[in-house]
Amino acid sequence: MSDELNDLEPKSLWGIFDEMTQIPRPSKHEDKIQEWAVNFGEKLGLETLKDDVGNVIIKKPATSGMEDRKGVILQGHLDMVPQKNSSTRHDFLKDPIKTFIEGDWVKAKGTTLGADNGIGVAATLAVLASKDIPHPYIEALLTADEETGMTGANGLQPGILDGDILINMDSEDEGELYIGCAGGVNTNARMHYDTEELPPNTLPYKISVTGLKGGHSGLDIHLGRGNANKIMNELLTDVSEKFGVRLACIEGGSLRNAIPRESFAVVMVPEANKERFKAYVQTFEEKAKEAFREADPGLIVQADRTKMPRNIIEKKVQDNLYQAVRNCPNGVVSMSRDMPGVVETSTNLAVVKSGNGVIEFATLQRSQVDKDKEELSAKTEKAFRDAGAKPEISGNYPGWQPDVHSAILKEMKEIYNQRFGKVPEVKVIHAGLECGILGAKYPNWDMISFGPTIRNPHSPDEMVSITTVQMFWDFLVATLKNIPRK
Repeated sequence: MSDELNDLEPKSLWGIFDEMTQIPRPSKHEDKIQEWAVNFGEKLGLETLKDDVGNVIIKKPATSGMEDRKGVILQGHLDMVPQKNSSTRHDFLKDPIKTFIEGDWVKAKGTTLGADNGIGVAATLAVLASKDIPHPYIEALLTADEETGMTGANGLQPGILDGDILINMDSEDEGELYIGCAGGVNTNARMHYDTEELPPNTLPYKISVTGLKGGHSGLDIHLGRGNANKIMNELLTDVSEKFGVRLACIEGGSLRNAIPRESFAVVMVPEANKERFKAYVQTFEEKAKEAFREADPGLIVQADRTKMPRNIIEKKVQDNLYQAVRNCPNGVVSMSRDMPGVVETSTNLAVVKSGNGVIEFATLQRSQVDKDKEELSAKTEKAFRDAGAKPEISGNYPGWQPDVHSAILKEMKEIYNQRFGKVPEVKVIHAGLECGILGAKYPNWDMISFGPTIRNPHSPDEMVSITTVQMFWDFLVATLKNIPRK
């Protein structure tokens, strides 16, 4: 437990978040955090249940005098993105997150922090535990597996919840209210390969692409950061053609919704070409650093001698791999014509990984426009198919269409202006909030999303602003006090 976090205000929220950092909760491994959340509700004497897909729902009656207000669903997700620096020793299935404070920011030591969406969940539970906050009937909806497939939102059954207003707390810029989000779809692929014996008179080298910022593949995709898989593939293609370098294995990226920060490959270099190979890698690094000097100044590309692998990937598949990655779309595809500065359509080449005779690719397409999302997925699928891989489409989820006439939007804009002396920005987010899926199941809901300022989510540089958490909390409490009547 962190004494530093427990000294922060609001104490109830930070205390709960601190507890959450001690409980492993990477996506797909949420049993412990779900059990903890169920126990939290039951200890308060509140109606609590865990559904078949792992969503935890806790219901709290309205406080005295608030019984005639519309019911509110406070919603966040329990899982977190498990990302760490390659130099950090951390087991996300067992180890607690090690937090520290630096200026106005709470950070983690070498790993993701889990403020996405731990702060939203902690705020929800702090409201449930409160004895002095006026509020209407509240249903806490703590969803499962948001980060890797939104399976909790997709599996939620209609009719379980009775509220009228959904307040999602998974946004990451204080002072902004979100009323729409992009939809998404996973376009993945697999490429099978046989192995060949190591070529004679060759030396093993490990190529590393590191030092990139990575980040959230929706929120950060417009920043022009380097994609480790693309950078590695460009280098591998070059040294294959110029020096006859052969690929033994590759591992780049880990999560479909994180811009890949690192990629590693073991290659066999003809001994006669080793000096030219090393010189070329150095030259490549210089050019790559220049290309990303603003967006990713920490980029490092290097090649070091390593242990001898047992075999290499067959030449035909090696070349097909390079073709697939080269032709796979990546980055911003189009900007919104209706909302200046907002990404409309994008894609992220997230994972390129070999092992046990299979090369795996993972990508995620996002768009405000379902038709554009499907077309981009089809283009990505074709890039894989043309290279001899077998594509697979999964996890298709709808966007959340904005409602500028939303009653809760009008109310929260007025509350924010009264409290902080300015009108909050109203935005659509280029990320996959669960609101689109949940709204399709409960079409009567009036929905909105907000949160504190979180920077670099989905990367070990994730951090949350202490000042904005207090503002976020004050805004939430004021909103609950002023929920409209039925």
